[in-house]
Amino acid sequence: MSDTPTVGEASSSRSSRGAVPATQRSSWTSFLKSIASFSGDLSSLTAPPFILSPTSLTEFPAYWCERPDLFSAIADAKTDEDRSLAVLKWFISTLKDQYTSRNESMGSEKKPLNPVLGELFYGHWPDKNGRGKTNLLVEQVSHHPPITAYYISNPSKGLSLQGHNAQKTSFSGGSIIVRQVGHAVLTVLLPSGDKEEFLITLPRLRIDGLWYGSPYIELTDTSYIQSSTGWLSTIEYKGKGYFSGKSHSFKAVLSAPDGALADTIEGTWHTTSKNVLTGAPFHDVTGLKEEATVVDVEQQGEWESRQLWRAVAKGIREGDFETASREKSKIENEQRQRRKDEVTAGTKWELKHFVHIDNDPTYENLGKLFKANPPTEDAYIFQHNPPFGELGLETGAVKPGA
Repeated sequence: MSDTPTVGEASSSRSSRGAVPATQRSSWTSFLKSIASFSGDLSSLTAPPFILSPTSLTEFPAYWCERPDLFSAIADAKTDEDRSLAVLKWFISTLKDQYTSRNESMGSEKKPLNPVLGELFYGHWPDKNGRGKTNLLVEQVSHHPPITAYYISNPSKGLSLQGHNAQKTSFSGGSIIVRQVGHAVLTVLLPSGDKEEFLITLPRLRIDGLWYGSPYIELTDTSYIQSSTGWLSTIEYKGKGYFSGKSHSFKAVLSAPDGALADTIEGTWHTTSKNVLTGAPFHDVTGLKEEATVVDVEQQGEWESRQLWRAVAKGIREGDFETASREKSKIENEQRQRRKDEVTAGTKWELKHFVHIDNDPTYENLGKLFKANPPTEDAYIFQHNPPFGELGLETGAVKPGA
């Protein structure tokens, strides 16, 4: 697979990979002007159809586990330090799939379809070579603002990941700046019967290449992975500036509970990295990823993502933007009417799999250890009601080593 282009590489390949279609140039110019003059959250703006992805944002949590062997390996670590390193390795290995995979497959970053309230996505990665089966459940728990909640579990390994994600976007210096709101909590059930928790915060994004119709993502600032045992990974995203730096660079420092430096990892998150202290390779995502297994769209319910957006996705993939736009508007208008009907009836949409809480105690308690900002955050708690009993989504149903 080719890597995401740097600023220079993107410039030389725009004509072949991200050029604005002739029929869409006026709408793209209008879109850029609206971005530059807009003062609120950009997520409410309507993007030209050619820049849309055929995939809904509801499917994005699958990127957490498109390398399921690394997720499973967390449970096999024997010490607190080894587990923290395994979690760091898995997390860094998710970034390529989350933030550059569309650039590779579609020529440039595309705007995902904005999910409707109640939209669902289910999938799994089968058991191979003793890694256990990993299950994925996603629900769109808010439309304004868009918030996606997810629950990923590998019951036989005693692993579960619960989190939610939202975006607040703005425009600055010719780029779209995305502040990701939300967090994830990874729980590891240990053979002793104890559990270890990891609080995972999310990096910020900068979307460049807009003026050429060839957007790509660069990660910025710092994110953290804090273990309940006291181990902390601090991940600094360096990226590429206008005059220096290397695209998608990062530096991660693992600190012991007493604050002592234990390991330093450096590299590019979309390719490879190494342990600076030992020189040993750390992560490598140059190989193929493994997409989630999903039920055929014909067998999906009306609220499941690929069934819901079927006609829109078909239009985008075939370059029939008129049909894509018409079908997209139809779905959006139906949702607006549904909200109006709820207001008239004095009812509220009931979530299917999650319950909202104003303050996540795990976030607050672990966040204190590295002075998280903000100090508190809300959460969506999975109600352990998977759509099909055979999915085995209950994390505690099978204990590690059983």
